[in-house]
Amino acid sequence: MNPFQKNESKETFFSPVSTEEIPPRPPSLPKKPPPKICGSNYPLSIVFIVVNEFCERFSYYGMKAVLTLYFLYFLHWNEDTSTSVYHAFSSLCYFTPILGATIADSWLGKFKTIIYLSLVYVLGHVIKSLGALPILGGHMVHTVLSLLGLSLIALGTGGIKPCVAAFGGDQFEKKHEKERTRYFSVFYLSINAGSLLSTFITPMLRGDVQCFGEDCYALAFGVPGLLMMIALVVFAMGSKMYNKAPPEGNIVTQVFKCIWFAISNRFKNRSGDIPKRHHWLDWAAEKYPQQLILDVKALTRVLFLYIPLPMFWALLEQPGSRWTLQATRMNRNLGFIVLQPDQMQVLNPLLVLIFIPLFDLVVYPLVSKCGINFSSLRKMAVGMILACLAFAVVAVVEIKINEMAPPQPGPQQIFLQVLNLADDEVEVTVLGDENNSLLTESIKSFQKMPHHSKLLLKTKSQDFHFHLKYHNFSVYTQHYVEEKKYYNLVIREYGKSISSMMVKDAGNITTNGMTAVRFVNTLHKEVNISLGTDISLNVGEDYGESAYRTVQIGEYPAVHCKTEDDAFSLNLGLLDFGAAYLFVITNNTNQGPQVWKTEDIPANKISISWQLPQYALVTAGEVMFSVTGLEFSYSQAPSSMKSVLQAAWLLTIGAGNFIVLAVTQFSGLVQWAEFILFSCLLLLVCLIFSIMSYYYVPVKPEDILGSAAKQIPHLQENMINLEIKNTKL
Repeated sequence: MNPFQKNESKETFFSPVSTEEIPPRPPSLPKKPPPKICGSNYPLSIVFIVVNEFCERFSYYGMKAVLTLYFLYFLHWNEDTSTSVYHAFSSLCYFTPILGATIADSWLGKFKTIIYLSLVYVLGHVIKSLGALPILGGHMVHTVLSLLGLSLIALGTGGIKPCVAAFGGDQFEKKHEKERTRYFSVFYLSINAGSLLSTFITPMLRGDVQCFGEDCYALAFGVPGLLMMIALVVFAMGSKMYNKAPPEGNIVTQVFKCIWFAISNRFKNRSGDIPKRHHWLDWAAEKYPQQLILDVKALTRVLFLYIPLPMFWALLEQPGSRWTLQATRMNRNLGFIVLQPDQMQVLNPLLVLIFIPLFDLVVYPLVSKCGINFSSLRKMAVGMILACLAFAVVAVVEIKINEMAPPQPGPQQIFLQVLNLADDEVEVTVLGDENNSLLTESIKSFQKMPHHSKLLLKTKSQDFHFHLKYHNFSVYTQHYVEEKKYYNLVIREYGKSISSMMVKDAGNITTNGMTAVRFVNTLHKEVNISLGTDISLNVGEDYGESAYRTVQIGEYPAVHCKTEDDAFSLNLGLLDFGAAYLFVITNNTNQGPQVWKTEDIPANKISISWQLPQYALVTAGEVMFSVTGLEFSYSQAPSSMKSVLQAAWLLTIGAGNFIVLAVTQFSGLVQWAEFILFSCLLLLVCLIFSIMSYYYVPVKPEDILGSAAKQIPHLQENMINLEIKNTKL
């Protein structure tokens, strides 16, 4: 028994000054056994706990799956800011479990802690969903509500994280250890089932459902919020059936106090007259018992090996941010299914379920038969190397995507393309300051320049002069341009002559990984174009121009259009991933209105299936590193220190997210170079970890288990098994 846990047994005290006899207490009635499932040894209360965990994990991972795209496309933050806030939120989720464990063990107990923090959790989801409603306030209101909601969600999910699994184990009697072990397996499956379903469903709610003419983030956040509300209701329904163990004191607090006292006591006694001690923790002997000091010594040996771990988590946490952003610039049509970019995250929990038995039953036995001593620390090092390789693959994919992307103009540069909507060929000349020719192109009717031409500016903005030759007419015109922009010079009929208009930002359109369209109307009547149930565009007459609108990808063979006295259909053809199209509506005397289709931005060419290798590598690395790391850690630390180890493990994940935040904000690297940087940093950390592992001498569990620690209940060991299987709790 832990010497620092409170004695919860009830004792009878007698007053030394009282002479009255205290009557004996009546015999207490036998405690009614809790209801069981179909007469088995499984308490009915665990059903409520398992359902609660499924709904909570669905809630958390479902919300998190669409979070990066919400920042990017709804709040209109840039990619670096979106990534930073995503990882700041993830980091907070792994720091708050210490708070939750402290509240549960020292004050409220597990049940009340779960109830109260679940209420905070639900409130966070409600605020987050309200912040995603376009009609509710402006950008500042959306930002404030989003950050407030995320803060409450982080407190809720982190606070209940260390409580729910342990509370489920509390429901079993000590003699039912076998049933308790099976319960943890079911509990583990409910976690992965919730994660798997939510990362597949919520991106569909976001991208396949339209709210107010755009992606429905309010629904994608609202459904996980509803699941969290269900989780709270279900958990509360089992209140009368639960075995609610009282708070027993927090061992984490005792460890910190012991370490702090040893350090402060050592500095207070720096005199040479005081005998030296073998270990710096021995300076705590004046206040703390020897068994606790021995346990903390064993703990610090393991924590020393934890120092390099955050770098691994910095890579493992990026599929929800940087990898999702990469997926928005890829072709998501797999033939049998069209994926949303954030749906690729479903590969991680799916591959975890496949790889854990594969490695345990096939890979590790084969390595052992080859005579290779594949120790736990070596498995962790290999896991790091696999994560390095995954990010090398990510960098290669990123480079290939960039090669097929349109070039971007730099400082004092613009890209110009000319569209000729006149009935005959037009010669276009761009003039310099001294009327010298900077560019000359002859463009046929309803054609465009074969590529964008780069033009240099003398300042950040200036007027460009153009000379247009059409039949026997020469037209001189000028247009104002700004640096780092794409421009389309649109030439149109103007009686027997021609005129031009300059259209800005044709190449800087954000398509949200979907497809963007705009229209130029050459008819003499305003046209209303219906692109979906709630998407319509009004294009003015006589070369009126619409703004860009993002729509779903797919075939559009018959788009309904109407004027004030007519209706017709237009065949837009295939609208592909990531492309931006310009459609010019013209009138054919014989066939009626038609469209001329041209691409402002080419479609994404790289298939999203190329992300499969990187997901496979990083998930294999996770299985080898995470599962093995916890197994090794628990085997090396005393049983009384298991909860401290779990807290430290979660802190390394939080620190890893903080590393991503720092690199994103301060590196200033292009994306592929940032991926290479992470890969190289982890490779360096892997080398350091290997050196540390080489000099580490493993300790047998029986060498560090004191007599007091051996009395820890079997529940704690079952908790170990659960945490070894899944560190995402």
